[in-house]
Amino acid sequence: MLWSVDVSSSVPLSAQITANIRRAIADGEVAVGERLPPAAELAEALGVNRNTVLSALRQLRDEGLLEFRRGRGVRVAAEATSRSLLTEAARHLLELGYAHGYTRAEMVRLLEGLP
Repeated sequence: MLWSVDVSSSVPLSAQITANIRRAIADGEVAVGERLPPAAELAEALGVNRNTVLSALRQLRDEGLLEFRRGRGVRVAAEATSRSLLTEAARHLLELGYAHGYTRAEMVRLLEGLP
C-alpha cells in the first residue's frame, strides 16, 4: 500500500486518507476481508497523527466499507466494492451540484423527485 497525503492541501488530512483507502478498495489493491495496517502504523507511514487516521477509518466504517473486529483489526467489509463505487458517485454528484449553485437540500429533493 503506497498512500500519501499532502499537508499543504486545503483538503483535510482525514479526507485524503479516506480517499486513498476508497481508491485502494475500488482498484482492488485492498481485497474484501483483507486486514488494514494498524492505525498507529498508518499514521507513522503517512506522517500524521494517529487520531487523524482513526477518524478516517471510523468514517469508512460508518459508510459500511470497513469492519472493526476486536482482536482482528480493521478489515475491508464484504460489500465494500459496490458501496465504495456508489459513495464515490454520490460525492461526485454533490460536488457537481455545488459547482452549479445547488445546496445539499436541493440536491436531495432533486434525487427524491427522480422516478
